[in-house]
Amino acid sequence: MSWIAIMPWGGVRRAALGPLIAVASALYILSMMSAPRAMAQAGARPIPEDPVNIDSGAVSGKLLASGVKAYFGIPYAAPPVGDLRWREPQRIEPWQGVYHADRMGAECIQVLRRHDLNHYFGEEATGENCLYLNIWASKDAKLGMKLPVIVWIYGGGFTLGSSGMAMYDGENVAKKGTIFVSFNYRVGILGNLAHPELTAESPHHVSGNYGFLDQIAALQWIKRNIAQFGGDPDNVTITGQSAGAMSVSALEASPLAKGLFNRGVAMSLSMFDSRFKFPTLPEAEKTGLEVQSALGAASLAEMRLIQADKILAIQKDCQLGCAGTIAVSPDIDGYFLPDTVPKIFAAGKQNDMATVAGFTRDESSNDLRTAANLEGYLAAARKLYGDQAERFLALYPAKTDEEAKAMGLLAAREGLVEAGTRNWARAQRKTGKAPFHMYMFSRVHPFAAGVQFFDSPQKIGAYHTSDVPYWFGTQDAFNKFRVTRVWTEFDRALSERMMDTLVAFARNGEPSTSATSWPQWTEDAPKYLEFGDDTGVREEDRARMDFHTPANVTPSTPRVSRD
Repeated sequence: MSWIAIMPWGGVRRAALGPLIAVASALYILSMMSAPRAMAQAGARPIPEDPVNIDSGAVSGKLLASGVKAYFGIPYAAPPVGDLRWREPQRIEPWQGVYHADRMGAECIQVLRRHDLNHYFGEEATGENCLYLNIWASKDAKLGMKLPVIVWIYGGGFTLGSSGMAMYDGENVAKKGTIFVSFNYRVGILGNLAHPELTAESPHHVSGNYGFLDQIAALQWIKRNIAQFGGDPDNVTITGQSAGAMSVSALEASPLAKGLFNRGVAMSLSMFDSRFKFPTLPEAEKTGLEVQSALGAASLAEMRLIQADKILAIQKDCQLGCAGTIAVSPDIDGYFLPDTVPKIFAAGKQNDMATVAGFTRDESSNDLRTAANLEGYLAAARKLYGDQAERFLALYPAKTDEEAKAMGLLAAREGLVEAGTRNWARAQRKTGKAPFHMYMFSRVHPFAAGVQFFDSPQKIGAYHTSDVPYWFGTQDAFNKFRVTRVWTEFDRALSERMMDTLVAFARNGEPSTSATSWPQWTEDAPKYLEFGDDTGVREEDRARMDFHTPANVTPSTPRVSRD
C-alpha cells in the first residue's frame, strides 16, 4: 500500500499517470475523506462548527486543548508531480465528501537536516506532492469574525524548509485572537529550475521561481477561503525568516502579489542585501542545461521522469556541507520579478505597505568577526576594504585584542545584515508612503550545561533564527528530544512581549503596544527596537551605516549562515 500513499489527498488525477494509478488514487482519496486518519486523530476532538466549506470542498479539523481550531494539510494547489513538475501551480480539483485536515502534509522533497543541529525537531514525511497549508484559528473564530491573518513563510536558503517544523507552530499566536497560516512551497532544483524548454512551454515565456509562484498560489487561496475560518481576507500580514524574509521583500516587489496581502514582517535578510545576487533568466537557463547534462537526460520530458532523489543528489547545498555540484536559485524572470527588488522599489513600483524588518545581533560573520586578535582584525580590515581601510578603522577603532573582537562583531553585523535591512528601509521611505519599523534581537538562548551541537550556537550568541521561537512562543520545541535550553520566566515574558507586537502590527499596521513603544525608522531619526536583556529603542550610528552603503564600498562576499 505504500505506493498508494503518495497519491494526492484530494488532488487531480491525470490520464498520463495511467488507469491503474488513477483508480488507486481515487480509492485512496475516498478513504482519506470518508474515514478518520487513525494515527492523526488519536486523542483529537472534533470542532463543533465543522465542516468548513471552501472552494474545493468541505474540510474538518481538530480542536486543540487550548481551544484553538487546527486544520492541517489542506491542499491549496494540485500536486506538482508528473507533467506538473516544473510548472506553475494549478488549481486543485474539487472533492466530494469531507476532507479530514488533521495532520501535516509532506514537506517538499529536500536534503534532510543533520540530527545534531541546534534546532532539529525530527524527520517529516517528504515528497513532491507537498503543496499543503495549515491553519490555526482562535477559539472564537467563526465566519464573519474578520480576525487578522498572519501567514508564515519558512526559510532554508530556498533549498530546505517546511511549514511542519515544530518551531513554526502557530497555536500560541492564534490564541491571541488571530488566524495563523503556514504553507509549503517547492525548494531547490524542483522549486527553482529555469530551462529553455520550460521557458518555451510557459504561457508567460519564463521559467524558474516555482517556489515563489507557490507562495502566490497560497496567498490566492487565503484570499478566496480564509473568511470561512473567521479570517479577514483584506487584513493579511505575511511573515518570514531568512529565505522567508527574502520572500517577503520579493512579494512586496512582485506585481503578482498585488492585493493579496497588506503588510510584511521580515526576520533576517532581504533582497536588498548586496550579498545575494540572483541570476537573470538567460543565466538561469544555462544552469538548467547543466542540470539536464548532469542528469543525463535528452529532453525536458525525460527530466520529468527522473526520480526526485537523483535530482537531489546533484544539487549543491552549502547549508549541509556543500554536497552536490550545481547550485540553483530563484531568478529575475521578468514575470514574478520584472526586475531586481531594489530597482522595483527605486521606480516606486512596489506594493507600498507597512513593514517590520530586523535581524539578530550575532548572525553576521566575516574575517572581521572571526579575527583572533588585533593583528588579525587590522589585516581583515585591509583585505575587505582596501583603500577605504583607514576610514573604516577610524569608525571602528581598536587598540587591544578585546576591542578588536568587539569591533569585529559590530562591524560584521552593521556591514552585512543590518546594512541590508537599512537598504530596504531607505528604499521604502524614498518612494513609498507606508511606515517601516526595524528591530534587533539580542537575547542569547539559555543553553543547558554541556549540550553539544554541530553548529555550536552557544558560542556565537544571538544566532541566525534565534528570534523565531520568541515571535511564536515555541521555545519548548527545542527540548522535544533532549533538554537543550533551560528557559526562564524572563524568556517567556520576552516572547509574550514580541508576540504582542506582532499581533498588534497584524491588526492595524502599528507594532507598538502598551508595554512596548516602537517608533518608525526614518532618515532623520533612524531608530530601531532592540529585543533582549534590556529591551528598548536604539538609534543607529549614521556615520558607520553610511560607510556601508553600496555607493561607498562593496566589501568582499562574507560568510553567513542561512537556515
